[in-house]
This record gives sequence, C-alpha cells and structure tokens, in this order.
Amino acid sequence: MSNHKDIIIIGGGAAGFFAAINIAEQHPDLSVAILERGKEGLQKVKISGGGRCNVTHAEFIPSELVLNYPRGEKELLGPFHRFMTGDTIAWLEERGVELKIEEDGRMFPVSNSSQTIIDCFLNEAEKHRVEVLYNHAVKSIDTLADGFKIETSQGIFQSKKVLMATGSNPKIWNLLEDLGHTIIQPVPSLFTFDIKDKRIKDIPGVVAKQVEVKVVGTDLESNGPLLITHVGMSAPAILKLSAFGAVELAKRNYNFQIEVNFISLDTESCLDELKNCKQEYAKKTLINSTQFDLPKRLWKQLILAANIGENERWADINKQQLEDLAEQLTKAIFQVTGKSTFKEEFVTAGGVDLKEVNFKTFESKLIPNLYFAGEIINVDAVTGGFNFQNAWTGAYIASASIMLH
Repeated sequence: MSNHKDIIIIGGGAAGFFAAINIAEQHPDLSVAILERGKEGLQKVKISGGGRCNVTHAEFIPSELVLNYPRGEKELLGPFHRFMTGDTIAWLEERGVELKIEEDGRMFPVSNSSQTIIDCFLNEAEKHRVEVLYNHAVKSIDTLADGFKIETSQGIFQSKKVLMATGSNPKIWNLLEDLGHTIIQPVPSLFTFDIKDKRIKDIPGVVAKQVEVKVVGTDLESNGPLLITHVGMSAPAILKLSAFGAVELAKRNYNFQIEVNFISLDTESCLDELKNCKQEYAKKTLINSTQFDLPKRLWKQLILAANIGENERWADINKQQLEDLAEQLTKAIFQVTGKSTFKEEFVTAGGVDLKEVNFKTFESKLIPNLYFAGEIINVDAVTGGFNFQNAWTGAYIASASIMLH
C-alpha cells in the first residue's frame, strides 16, 4: 500500500525543514511530509559554527552577497532579491529567535546555541502539522502521470510534488541521474592546505593578518588573514582559495605550489623599506626588530630562510640577503601536498547542473513538479553562514512556487 501526500520533501536538514514549514504554514489544507534517512534531522544545523549555528551573514546587498558563492554567483542574484539575509532574520524573529552579528559579519542566535534553531524548526513543523518521518531512506523515485512514486526503506509513498533537499548525497544524485538530470561531480570545497616546510613547522597558531596568496600557474588568488596550523595553513585567505579553486585543485590532486605575500606589499616597496631599516636600526639584530606588523615568530623564520644568522645586525647584511628577505616576505613559495577538512564544514562543490534549474521557482527544468533547495544543486559558498543562506533562500522560493501551479 502506498501512502499519499500532497507534497513530499526528501531530506530533513536546514533546507528541507524550512521549505516544509513555509509550505504547511501557507497551505494548512495540504498534507506535507519530510522523509529523513537518519534517526534525527537538522544535523548540520546542530554542528555548524561550533554548535552555535552560523545562521547567515550580515551582508544586505544582493550583488555583494553573491560574491561569496564560487558556484551559484550568477544564479542566486535574482533569488536574493526575493529572500535574503534580512528576510531570514525577520522570519526567525517573528518566531522568537533573536540573532546577533559578530565582528566578522557572521550571525548567530543570541543564545549561542544551535539548539535554539532546531527547537524553533521542530516546534513550527509540529504546529503546522508537518509529518516528519525519520529512518526513511529513499531507495527509488519514479515519475507517474500525476506525480511521483517514492520507495523508502519503510514503505512506498506517492505525491503530486516533490522537493529534494538532501544536500551532498551521492545516492540521491544517482537517482536524479536516472531521471535524466546532469550531476556535476562533487569535489571538496572548504579545506585547509597540508604543507611540510621548515619555515612554518614550529610556529602553529601564528596569524599573519593581511596576506595575499596565489596558486602558481593559475589565475587563482585570494587575500585575508592566514593561520599557520600543525599541518599547514588555514584561515580565510586559504579557505577562499580552496572554495574558488575547488575544481582546479582537485584536478591537480591537491599537489601544487602557492606563492604567499605575507605583507601585501610588492617586492620593490618591501626592499625600499628594508633598506631604510638597515640605516635606522644599524646596530640592532634583525631577529629582534620585527617589521611590517608581522608576528615575531614568523618574522624570525623568514629571516632564517633568507640565510641571515640569528645574531646578524642590520649593518652587517649585504644586498643579496636583503633581496632574499624581500622575496621571503612577498613571494614565498610553499609546496602543498594535500588537504584537510576545515572543522566540521563538510562542503562540496558539485550537484545538479545549474542550467537544469529554474531559479525563479527552484523547479527542475526537466521534470515538472520536482523542486530543489540547498546544496543538492551545484551551489556552494565560502565559510561564514553563506551556505545556510542559500538553503533558506532556495527553500523559501521553492515553497512559494510549489503551490502556484
């Protein structure tokens, strides 16, 4: 016996719950069910932002907001004019969840707990009679004359409309391929760089604040703070590069070189400054006169890398040593040998080809009455609440469109 619903949402994560609640609230007469393969839902919401849930980002101009999406920048511009950060904040506030903005623009619940968001969603789902079915893994999806037949680990369902919100789930992508959709093969997106190099080996925890990083032999570049870790390098300068370079760096099997400018000055200007230091600090040792606002431990390593001894004074170093130091400061080459996952942010590039989605409605262009929201499509973002904003926006627009025809 199959179970009939008006609308089935596959995936009980951020996008799935947000869509279900919005549909059920606008259309109380419809039966809405979420099929979730796990024993509970909203897992990414739970662990995001170290358990505080980085709900969105305080960027209120659509054309600026889209710049944080390596894949989806063009496609999300229209949707963000309909539902974005301000709407997310208002939606949550109307339901009793206050948000706050941190210095870097990330937004969290005032409670500092992701449980606040989870409780809000579970309460709203219950209030609007959304049926949430856990431990229901989807095995197959077939199109029928008047909708869909969905086989799960716990029985068969039928519905007129289906919204897919399963995130980066290869099994579901395979089912969509069977239905004729093109899947862009997933590659990791937010990751840190593994680097074995004596210049950084003994200084984990050091942060250089304004760094420019390029991937040698490509057009990929980024800037921002850089953190030296036990295994290599991290922080925004590296994470942005990993996101925008996701496809290219996968092709290189995570073996490539980066050029790091630790001081965001060109080599010539740096050399001029160093010559001034040679005059000004003649009697001091280089190691004890840190320049360019660099952390002392990093400055020391770059001095040693330029073949300057620990006790050498400014007065004693020659032109070649100054040039070598300028190179280390502005054009240091590091060999990257692999990647590590960034905290708990399992973000991948890949998913349903954006050309096959109508971004006015988030409906499939190939299969009528099939909708998408969240990371199931080939959209991903840099870290800071942007992946969630994509989920809220897609889910909201899908939920508004799903009942119009």
